Amino acid sequence: MTTDEIKTKALGRWESIAPEIRPSSAKNSDGTLKPFYLARSFTYYPEDRFELIVINNADPYGKVPLCKMVIEGHIEWLGEHPIVPGAVRVNFSADREYTVTPLLQPFADILNKDTKGFSQWKVGESQSIFKKAFPPFGLSAGQIFMEYDLIYILGNMMFWGARNIDGRGFDTEKNRPTNLQIPMIKK
Repeated sequence: MTTDEIKTKALGRWESIAPEIRPSSAKNSDGTLKPFYLARSFTYYPEDRFELIVINNADPYGKVPLCKMVIEGHIEWLGEHPIVPGAVRVNFSADREYTVTPLLQPFADILNKDTKGFSQWKVGESQSIFKKAFPPFGLSAGQIFMEYDLIYILGNMMFWGARNIDGRGFDTEKNRPTNLQIPMIKK
């Protein structure tokens, strides 16, 4: 498929098949990486706009939600990715909005301790972190969150890049993924 054909197939809503696991950059006391559990809902709109809703969970079965993130922005389509024919390199830029909603009191407590310049974090109440310093996610004031990633569509499945096993984010071209992660399915 051409990039334009992939963009057309990508239009609409995609959701995680099941809870997903990723390595985080945080470490356990023994030096191993802490797992990061989540579920995704991604909507791709015309004019290269997207919305990504991520629910972070405290458990591998997705029964204890910790936090909801809503990221809105644009996708830059950059051409072929060598992982598989039909994969495309993309940059996701959260240049419209980025909100965080704590869903469990211990997570709200951490945010209240580790962030400055926000109202008190309360369970179920969203706050925008767009262009604000947000140390828990490694964001600096004025920074627009961006990831160097990939998209591959096979039937009704959309794959993005698998996280680096050492927990590094996709924050540079050098860290762009080289493998596929569990797909989302079209809804």
